[in-house]
Amino acid sequence: MRKGSSKKSGQSNSITSTATDLFRSASSKASLKEMERIDNLFYSYADRSSSLIDPEGIEALCSDMEIDHTDVRILMLAWKMKAEKQGYFTLEEWHQGLKALGADTISKLKKALPELEKEVRRPSSFMDFYKYAFRYCLTEEKQKSIDIESICQLLNLVLGSQFRAQVDYFIEYLKIQSDYKVINMDQWMGFYRFCNEISFPDHKNYDPELAWPLILDNFVEWMRAKQAA
Repeated sequence: MRKGSSKKSGQSNSITSTATDLFRSASSKASLKEMERIDNLFYSYADRSSSLIDPEGIEALCSDMEIDHTDVRILMLAWKMKAEKQGYFTLEEWHQGLKALGADTISKLKKALPELEKEVRRPSSFMDFYKYAFRYCLTEEKQKSIDIESICQLLNLVLGSQFRAQVDYFIEYLKIQSDYKVINMDQWMGFYRFCNEISFPDHKNYDPELAWPLILDNFVEWMRAKQAA
């Protein structure tokens, strides 16, 4: 009785093991094919000499996805890929982003964009995306700040849909003030905190004694003077 039971148990384990091996083999083949499609898609946009998707390749990609190259979703895609250099995607970055999105064709990539947008808009992800957007625009080695004109465009692109009034007024202020020619990461992140924490447009809970960047103290003073006029 025990011997028969042991034999059956051995057969069952053997069948289970074979089924598992077959599943792993099929899964591995599917994964390899998926990576092959992701690779092929990359090389359809990459520059042959550099083996990178360059600004021209990104424009072609945007055209195929039917979005403008200035659309915030292309920045979201760069964030998902953890792209390091503005206007360029490496094969490794492409792998990381498309695999995470489950996209190995342009059609799937287009369908993944709404979900990517939802992911970025979640508070747990958005701060990381907002910080990334600033770093992505640091195009020179050892660059730590961004010129006012570029910052205004970036604010509009990244934060405009969430905090329209704050962004519009801050952009207006940045364009007329003469104290600052560039914005650094601390000021950039300070404005995001300002949008989330300070009542607008009355600024009743704004305390300049707290650790706000000086540019925001000046902005609030300018706003109050504007409102009082």
